[in-house]
Amino acid sequence: MKKYNFNAGPSMLPHEVVENTAKQLLDFNGSGLSLMEISHRAKDFQPVVDECVALFKDLLSIPDGYSVIFLGGGASLQFMQIPANFLIKKAAYVNSGVWAKKAMKEAKLFGEVVEVASSAASNYTFYPKNFESDVPSDVDYLHICSNNTIYGTEYRKDFDVKVPLIADMSSDIMSRPVDVSKYNAIYAGAQKNIAMAGVTVIILKDEALGKAPRELPTMIDYRTHVEKGSMFNTPPVVPVYSMLENLRWLKKHGGVEAADKRAHERAEALYAEIDRNKLFKGTVEEASRSVMNICFVMNEGYEALEKPFLDFATERGMVGIKGHRSVGGFRASCYNAQTMEGVNALIQTMRDFEAQH
Repeated sequence: MKKYNFNAGPSMLPHEVVENTAKQLLDFNGSGLSLMEISHRAKDFQPVVDECVALFKDLLSIPDGYSVIFLGGGASLQFMQIPANFLIKKAAYVNSGVWAKKAMKEAKLFGEVVEVASSAASNYTFYPKNFESDVPSDVDYLHICSNNTIYGTEYRKDFDVKVPLIADMSSDIMSRPVDVSKYNAIYAGAQKNIAMAGVTVIILKDEALGKAPRELPTMIDYRTHVEKGSMFNTPPVVPVYSMLENLRWLKKHGGVEAADKRAHERAEALYAEIDRNKLFKGTVEEASRSVMNICFVMNEGYEALEKPFLDFATERGMVGIKGHRSVGGFRASCYNAQTMEGVNALIQTMRDFEAQH
């Protein structure tokens, strides 16, 4: 039976990305050594890092004056590393979900944090909006989480504010064009949309570094990694290579503009079925619906069918559609590698289950 992967992360990758990476695990670039056992200082690996940086700058049209680095630790480490490097006195945060709330908690260790907007009281069923005028002019930055994987909300454009932006784009990076010039930093755990788990990408505005009024540990200071081209310590070699293959795939398939179009096509088809099907309903306000993580639950009167539908969908080859415990129900993650075939298979599964009940 064919499997359709809707996992929220680690998530699916294009088959050719998996296949090409697997080949390098056996013999990297004809060296006779596995990608897993080569030195990160090997002459054949530096071009991998260099091409990854070049593709990032190309695909996102990153302007001059920005660096791209690859680190370990996941986006969760960046919750601390961002304020350590950028928070001078005060920072503004949008509390749009669990990960944004965790980022706020870490930032409070380094200075004052202003919560300029929140949807917590509504269990994050919408992305806060119309708060731009409430952002204090004296903050060092405004931090956002552009897509909230748990709740299925997203802000799919760049905020227009008069202070520098910093964004956690872990689950929607490379799925749309971004005006990078508005940001001091963009960070993303790669395991949702750009690589296998194990590497984190950080895009940094060079002139904003080194301003924090504190002495930073060497590994926490972004300048350490910018100056050494992500090679200060051993990078996660295999995840970086898988990212290279995925970025090549994305460029070959039209870049972020085409990815944006495909994302909307997938989401519109699935949301249309959720809205049509009498058994299901969406969990967030329509204007805030994510095109990356599509969340839905059983409609009123059909709650008892939740487990039967999960079992039915599993039998049909649907993988990873169980919703997060904070929301319940179901979550279909439709990152760049997701196909319309997969989405249509889920839609047909929903229709067939409806016909039985």
